Amino acid sequence: MQYVFAQLLLLFTEAEAEAVAEEESGVGLLLPATEELIAGIIAFAIVFFFVWKFAIPILNKTLEARQQAIKGELDAAEAAKVEAQNLLTDYQQQIAGAKTEATQIVEDARESGDQVKADIVGRAETEAEQIKERARGELEAERERVTGDLRRQVADLSIDVAEKVVGTTLDDERQRRLVDQYIDDLGGVH
Repeated sequence: MQYVFAQLLLLFTEAEAEAVAEEESGVGLLLPATEELIAGIIAFAIVFFFVWKFAIPILNKTLEARQQAIKGELDAAEAAKVEAQNLLTDYQQQIAGAKTEATQIVEDARESGDQVKADIVGRAETEAEQIKERARGELEAERERVTGDLRRQVADLSIDVAEKVVGTTLDDERQRRLVDQYIDDLGGVH
């Protein structure tokens, strides 16, 4: 503070010397009177002292509080950013898990479809084989029936021919034995 007053006093002395020199040159009309200059300097020093003593600490506290508030907001923003990044990572993991699960479900469905297809084809083949076996059985039964019918017809024809050739009537039992023997000699009709 003493330094400030010393500077002011030096300034005042220089100003007074200049004022005297300026009065002689006409510049004194532009500068205030020395008493007014001293009163202005003292008023400035008093205002400066009160600003320096009271206003600057309040401004410093306000600025420091503002810095702390900004720092707190930055920390909160950083925490929110970290949380958002964690949520994003979690969602990406869930999506990847869902994709894997969907792929597994599709693969399971494909395998189930292939299994059902194989079962249906197997059943169809079994049923087709059963139908073929039944058809073979029916065919064999029909063949035996037709063979029996042909034997009877051949026997009847043979008896008719034999009666005409022999001219006598043969009894049924004897006729049948002759026809069966004749058919066996020919190799049979199958």
